[in-house]
Amino acid sequence: MTEALALHARAIGEAGVTHGKAGRRATVSDWMDMEQERGISIASTALQFEYRDHIVNLVDTPGHADFSEDTYRVLSAVDFAVMILDAAKGLEPQTLKLFNVCHRSGIPVITVVNKWDRPGMDPLELLDEIEQRIKIVPTPVTWPIGIAGEFHGVIDRRRDTAVAYTRTAGGATRAGEDDLTADEAAQRFGVDHADALEGVELLESGGHTHDHDRFLAGETTPVLFTSGALNLGVHPLLDCIVELGPAPRPRPAVGGGRREVDDDFSAVVFKVQAGMDSNHRDHVAFARVCSGVFERGVVVTHAQSGRPFATKYALSMFGRDRETADQAYPGDVIGLVNASHLAIGDTLHAGDPVTFPPIPKFAPEHFAVISARDPSRYKQFRRGIEHLDREGVVQVLRSPARGDQAPVLAAVGPMQFEVVTHRLLREFSTETRLDHLPYTMARSFDPTFREDLAGHRGAETFTRSDGTDLILFTDRWRMQSIAREVPHATLETLAADADA
Repeated sequence: MTEALALHARAIGEAGVTHGKAGRRATVSDWMDMEQERGISIASTALQFEYRDHIVNLVDTPGHADFSEDTYRVLSAVDFAVMILDAAKGLEPQTLKLFNVCHRSGIPVITVVNKWDRPGMDPLELLDEIEQRIKIVPTPVTWPIGIAGEFHGVIDRRRDTAVAYTRTAGGATRAGEDDLTADEAAQRFGVDHADALEGVELLESGGHTHDHDRFLAGETTPVLFTSGALNLGVHPLLDCIVELGPAPRPRPAVGGGRREVDDDFSAVVFKVQAGMDSNHRDHVAFARVCSGVFERGVVVTHAQSGRPFATKYALSMFGRDRETADQAYPGDVIGLVNASHLAIGDTLHAGDPVTFPPIPKFAPEHFAVISARDPSRYKQFRRGIEHLDREGVVQVLRSPARGDQAPVLAAVGPMQFEVVTHRLLREFSTETRLDHLPYTMARSFDPTFREDLAGHRGAETFTRSDGTDLILFTDRWRMQSIAREVPHATLETLAADADA
């Protein structure tokens, strides 16, 4: 879908795919070799392009549940979200969680029912599932002509017209679109068009019509039907992005108050990525501009340390490609190169000081000890672990009992471990050994009670790299048992875990 959007905005000339079928090139957003080998998105990617005199900053996030922490970090930096549903699968658990987080965070959502070129659910059934499970009213902007698997076109409810699609070879180029009158559509599509009109009438009688204020309030979600792989139904989605998507808004600050869009420059770092340039081991910090105007070369303040930060090397990003960014405005995503001292959630500002709330980490559920197979590669191993920890690829836990040579990795999903071992080998030439631990849950605690909690069977205490003290448990029963034995040592649910 990301490729299709960039294609229809004429930011690229041909859409790639997330796998190697038909000899097509890879997507611009999935640039990592592991992504291209596996055919899945592993890390979020920023793409900036122009469409209808608007600058669109699109941040493509992984859809796989194992990389959900990266997706949640991106949600802290955006103005609205485009949520992709599979026409056959409907609301999957990961999608449901993201919908709920957006709903609680006040992030407006445009919903896309994708893969309508393949067999799937009834469209009214999909809408009912959204309304019943998320408690948000779906208001379709387009309605499909033809059942799932027989995608002929759509009825555009805003323009009250029908659009017929002409497929292109493999969906590598923009699909043909013909605007039809109602009579022309009825003649071309017959009963399929009649069924589509009946569906539209049901929507209108049920009040499922777009209301912009309710959309911005998170009470409704516009819905479009598409096939991203074949570039069908994508053009209306681009139009909705620029027409319905809200402009940048004030951002809450630590201590109350908020940073207005026209205040002095400020930005929040929501992603750190290394290894984007194969010729240089640079670190790129992705920062969303929250207020003011960014001017390349200006020296800003790193709020967390109070130190100055030079912005000589600032970039606008398009997947792996980059170009110098001389200016940026609220809503823009900029890449700051060699920003090794910046971490996810950090604030940069000029003029009046401000600090934005930190981005919480997820509660991990999978744990493993990692070590270098070759002890002579320990320096490279340690440096690699520090790099990946800073990027947020995985959480790193340490304890005096285990030592620095064998840190514990904590992950939301097991595939994160594969990314770590793969990147350590490719980028740091270090082969590693991974030994999985039996723990399944983590809680934070006051370090004052470390001795009281240490030594219990089925549990182990650690310190995370951000300074948070965690205790790991083999299961919920063990956690409850230890909580009864040490009632004064309060165990806290991690913030992001509570949100999820």
